[in-house]
Amino acid sequence: MSTKNWRPQTKAVRGGQIRSSFDETSEALVLTSGYAYPSAEEAEKTFKGESSHYQYSRFGNPTVQMFQDRLAGLEGAEACLATATGMSAIFYALLALLKSGDRIVAARQLFGSCHYIINELLPRYGIKGEFVDGTDLAQWEKALSTPAQAVLFESPSNPMLDIVDVKAVCDLAHKAGATVVLDNAFATPILQRPLEFGADVVVHSATKYIDGQGRTLGGAVLGKKSFIIDKLQPITRNTGPSLSPFNAWVLVKGMETLGLRVERHCANASKVADALAEHPAIARALYPGRKDHPQHALAARQMSGFGGVVAFDLKGGKEAAFKALNRLKLVDISNNLGDAKSMVTHPATTTHMRIGAEERAKLGITDGTVRISVGLEDVTDIIDDLHQALGQ
Repeated sequence: MSTKNWRPQTKAVRGGQIRSSFDETSEALVLTSGYAYPSAEEAEKTFKGESSHYQYSRFGNPTVQMFQDRLAGLEGAEACLATATGMSAIFYALLALLKSGDRIVAARQLFGSCHYIINELLPRYGIKGEFVDGTDLAQWEKALSTPAQAVLFESPSNPMLDIVDVKAVCDLAHKAGATVVLDNAFATPILQRPLEFGADVVVHSATKYIDGQGRTLGGAVLGKKSFIIDKLQPITRNTGPSLSPFNAWVLVKGMETLGLRVERHCANASKVADALAEHPAIARALYPGRKDHPQHALAARQMSGFGGVVAFDLKGGKEAAFKALNRLKLVDISNNLGDAKSMVTHPATTTHMRIGAEERAKLGITDGTVRISVGLEDVTDIIDDLHQALGQ
């Protein structure tokens, strides 16, 4: 039975597995910084690239390799390179593509740290960034009517769950000569496979749903071997944003239950979104699975499920949002997401605080906006906690 024919859940459990001479059933945690060589000649061959012998865990590690191969199988990518965090995955993917004088076009619907990279960090090195409304194809078309070297967007976006037409934007980007980098952390490869719609590079914060229990940090960059091996790997090997073997082992084990967890996250989030939409304290509830979401039809075409995150606005603004968050008894206040535990955050004062009020307004983030990462608790208990926090 060819591993290529395995279905996603089988790949999530079995993909990339390497067994040592002990024939362990659980993936081995190879917690080592370096490796011994049987001879000086073998060491020389390894450093020349003529041997597949492991060299140093900054360069490669068997446990990290299992994580990379398993995630690549799920995403349908030729290769994967793991990083220490999701933000390092995004930054290094862009660093491998861009140089001084280049141009990147990005959806403005980005996580706050990604916005900082495009708006403040890359320009220091002579790389021009331009933002567009990710849901507006006319803006993409205008921005990409002149050459660009890279395009970056999230779909669904953080925190307002905007959906980008992946295929249409990829087509426009390729005509402009750009490589498309898509952040797939919210959807995971269980719900969306961007490479099938034309994306060139997929990035993940594995800290979120891939771990799924808030234990470790991790990131990943996926794409063609020519990009991962020839362009990205030389940079990461010499600068060191390496994923630790222990974190890789946690993420490998997390992927075994990824499909089951995502299914429950989606089911719970759908019910939470409906409950919030009906509450008198809520001005709007945003969830791609609801028919009143502006890009519901597009999300249904691109995704097999709608994710575990819901955004909503309280009518009373920041004061009402803070009051509700402080009344929560079950749901935690935390800027993380993708955890088994339900978590809420107030984007205007946390994840998107530093982009400023003007930019937040363009994203639709108000002082009353709250993002909830719906966990795996009994959904009735989650809804009951939200209702008591919101009041009557």
